[in-house]
Amino acid sequence: MTRWGMVIDLDRCTACGACVVACKIENNVPFSSPDEASKGRAISWMEIISVKEKESNGFKISFLPRLCFHCENPPCIRVCPVGATYKNKEGLVTQIYPRCIGCRYCANACPYTAKYFNWYEPEWPEDMKKSLNPDVSIRTKGVIEKCTFCYHRLVKAKEKARVENKDLNNIEYVPACVEICPSNAMYFGDLDDPLSEVAILSRSERAFRLLEELGTEPKVIYLKEIKNER
Repeated sequence: MTRWGMVIDLDRCTACGACVVACKIENNVPFSSPDEASKGRAISWMEIISVKEKESNGFKISFLPRLCFHCENPPCIRVCPVGATYKNKEGLVTQIYPRCIGCRYCANACPYTAKYFNWYEPEWPEDMKKSLNPDVSIRTKGVIEKCTFCYHRLVKAKEKARVENKDLNNIEYVPACVEICPSNAMYFGDLDDPLSEVAILSRSERAFRLLEELGTEPKVIYLKEIKNER
């Protein structure tokens, strides 16, 4: 079984935000009013976070695209009292929206703050409603949502392969953020295929995982930035 994962090369990432925008459009992530955003209630499945590191001659600010890491050992699943959050057979951490009771235990358990609660009914400008993605369900007030690695794209790729009576080609399934990245900083594929690009990059000396010491085993791996070391 394929074990989907992502590698993000921080040396290539320019923090342009294209991945953030592509994610919002692809997954029908609702807008937030300035008032809701000021309360920390904005929803962003993909977010550019800044990390301040001390150096010998001062401080360095790095930018990391942050999404759900689809952990091998996800703490969010253990605390869900109704089984609304679970890991599917392909290892993706998914959410059953109608089952979610909005207790937010999972959001509090996630050390990466990658899960979002819908504090309000989703709204879009009238002109944008026609551009909503029909392949992605609209989440309602009172439920948790997060990145799915654009799982709907995997479903469509599988269906296409079935109709064409062929095996699924892994390159036919790519999340929107990876597809849009203008600097080719994001890679996606099967971590268990030793010859895949993500598997090779995940074994790089530059590879690291956020908060790896927690034992969550994230399937999003970063490549250390080196441009400031040249």
